[in-house]
Amino acid sequence: MAKQNVAEQFVDILVRAGVRRLYGVVGDSLNPVVDAVRRSSAIDWIHVRHEETAAFAAGAEAQITGTLAACAGSCGPGNLHLINGLYDAHRSMAPVLALASQIPSSEIGLGYFQETHPDRLFQECSHYSELISSPKQMPRLLQTAIQHAVGQRGVSVVSLPGDIAAEPAPERSQQSALVTSRPTVRPGDAEIDRLARMIDAAERVTLFCGSGTAGAHAEVMEFAGKIKSPVGHALRGKEFIQYDNPYDVGMSGLLGYGAAYEATHECDLLILLGTDFPYNAFLPNDVKIAQIDVRPEVLGRRSRLDLAVWGDVRETLRCLIPQVREKTSRRFLDRMLKKHADALEGVVRAYTRKVDKHIPIHPEYVAAVLDEVADDDAVFTIDTGMCNVWGARYISPNGRRRIIGSFSHGSMANALPMAIGAQFTDRRRQVISMSGDGGFSMLMGDFLTLVQHDLPVKVVLFDNSSLGMVELEMLVAGLPSYGTANANPDFAAVARACGAHGVRVEKPKQLAGALKDAFRHKGPALVDIVTDPNALSIPPRISAEMVTGFALSASKIVLDGGVGRMLQMARSNLRNVPRP
Repeated sequence: MAKQNVAEQFVDILVRAGVRRLYGVVGDSLNPVVDAVRRSSAIDWIHVRHEETAAFAAGAEAQITGTLAACAGSCGPGNLHLINGLYDAHRSMAPVLALASQIPSSEIGLGYFQETHPDRLFQECSHYSELISSPKQMPRLLQTAIQHAVGQRGVSVVSLPGDIAAEPAPERSQQSALVTSRPTVRPGDAEIDRLARMIDAAERVTLFCGSGTAGAHAEVMEFAGKIKSPVGHALRGKEFIQYDNPYDVGMSGLLGYGAAYEATHECDLLILLGTDFPYNAFLPNDVKIAQIDVRPEVLGRRSRLDLAVWGDVRETLRCLIPQVREKTSRRFLDRMLKKHADALEGVVRAYTRKVDKHIPIHPEYVAAVLDEVADDDAVFTIDTGMCNVWGARYISPNGRRRIIGSFSHGSMANALPMAIGAQFTDRRRQVISMSGDGGFSMLMGDFLTLVQHDLPVKVVLFDNSSLGMVELEMLVAGLPSYGTANANPDFAAVARACGAHGVRVEKPKQLAGALKDAFRHKGPALVDIVTDPNALSIPPRISAEMVTGFALSASKIVLDGGVGRMLQMARSNLRNVPRP
């Protein structure tokens, strides 16, 4: 039997860690590893058209499965392309191992062709980033990288020169056990007792939930019912906490809706559950705040805390629920639920009624119809920008659906690459990419990846021929929109030219049928929906500065001869503007 080389040993360790796919683009320094994958029956090489897609796909796979996923890039420019997707995976706490192949080891530091230093470049977007400089070092270094990615929930990067990858591996030593899952963490009794006393002393308690509530839905509902608390959520907490939730008051933040803002500001005690909510301007500064999180480094990072509790949300609530007294008054909860219902009726549903004749199509209507016709266990991957708004407000979680996006990193072009990774985990599960025309066109080349691998991803394209979120940012800042227009092709024709199902929708009455036909299609499909470019998201709370900025931008557009456009915008958004 031939002796293993380092690349083969590398691949064997990945397989033992549970990795089943390696996403990437082949290249010279990476060739020994790719060849080792070719000769292994336990792992597949997933050829994509851009390494950024490889990293996004691996991150999405890790979020869907909860286990380690992997991607790879060749030396220099190849692995540099990974960086944006790795940032996203790291900030999403997705366990990803990235292989950054390197130039020949004898040439490092000498300005060689395509030379970079990936062990330094990826430090900020990883828990661990190191260079393998000898065959003997590889097994332990790779094991350490895997354990960082799995144990700390994020990215590890291993840099491997191509010549070392091709060298004979050291004699087999006893295989070390690999960490493949994380433990649960509960706080100490003193913290539990102190938090219970704070809750008992408070008349009005609000829970605000993030992605750290994954797996804790039952405990959060039991806890909220016992203390009569409204339950709000951040965007990343939506899929885990909104469904089957009789205490739901919506979402806070720039994309928010409902009464979450009021509930977090009108309580006596706010409890942050598993959230590192980044927008501290939406958090109160005059109520008591307790925070529960398994990551001690995020405790108190966004707001002043009266109590920091280090622990897993589910385990902490299991310890806490028996300790708190049941509250008898529902007055605060019922008032927040009424506000939330009124807000949903007047704002979130504003564009989903009487729109069957509106052309261009309201994007809110598209999202509402999509929510109705999609499978109950569908995976939605959502582009950053206006698609985030429509997904946040109209896609309904139910405990079986997944909603994934670049919610912490905020990158464009994430939806299609994430859909690739999600679909590879289960070809029978419906995966829907909610793409904007700007994001889709940025990495449009990887639509060919769907066709090449016959992945049945369905791309629902919100085509308003603009960078809508950027346009809104300019308007709020008092600036007329500039540089935001896209000159788009017929994307459905492009999809058909690639060998996929493609259909263009310009009238609302065509929408439901077009979506159903695409979803019934066995292979990849794209539905290009021409949407209203004047439908802009309005935040749930509008400050005086925002109003001033919007009025200023409006006056500039009118002075520039754009009065017709402002009238259209006013008509599109009048019902969405909350009362000051």
